[in-house]
Amino acid sequence: MNENRLSGTATVLIRRAAEDLISEVNGVRAVVVATADGFDVTSAVRGHQEPSRIAAMASSIAAISLVVSQEARLGRHRSVTIDTDDGFAVVYAVPGEHSDLIINAIAGREAIIGQVMYRLGAMARHVAELEAHN
Repeated sequence: MNENRLSGTATVLIRRAAEDLISEVNGVRAVVVATADGFDVTSAVRGHQEPSRIAAMASSIAAISLVVSQEARLGRHRSVTIDTDDGFAVVYAVPGEHSDLIINAIAGREAIIGQVMYRLGAMARHVAELEAHN
């Protein structure tokens, strides 16, 4: 089991980063940070999204992407994007010293995928730094 070992301060800072992303990037409906085994650590949600369900889903997707990247010998997996008629989901892996985390963003079709990916990458680096100094 990959339990959440983040301090309360780190969790608050990560939640603030999730809230910033959801408020600053048009079309983002949810940002959920979860443990690798699918438990919601913190989240920012607009609308009727369920963070616990998103966390569980992201865990499964990240696990599949890990296997695919290993089997294809493509190096460490970083992210998976699921493109749909009404938007997209991005699952971003954040390997850490103490625990591995996953950031999942759900966005509507009005969101610009490049902008979401750029901001998720920056958030992932921030989360990794907080986790390392935990």
